[in-house]
Amino acid sequence: MGGAKKPTAAKKDTSSSSKDSKKGKKDKGEGGPKKAEITVMVNEQQAMKIIQNAKVITVQDMARQTGVKISAANKFLKESAEKGIVKKVGGYSGHHLYQAVSS
Repeated sequence: MGGAKKPTAAKKDTSSSSKDSKKGKKDKGEGGPKKAEITVMVNEQQAMKIIQNAKVITVQDMARQTGVKISAANKFLKESAEKGIVKKVGGYSGHHLYQAVSS
């Protein structure tokens, strides 16, 4: 019976101008100051003391005790395992246990 009202000519002009202004916006990735890259290194001497004093250690323990992010601790433990300093002794689904290799 009743339908939607047709917009008047004045309303058509205002709606099209608001659409045009949205198209003119910049993408979030463009411009602005560039962020500096931050690299965080694990203090190897401190980390080795922690590993030697513990029976086993997880990535989360290493991160908490050294004061770095979990990703940095994970990278350190993976590289140490490749070098043969520590070995993976258990764990599952990213929650691995590492142990110092006996000399």
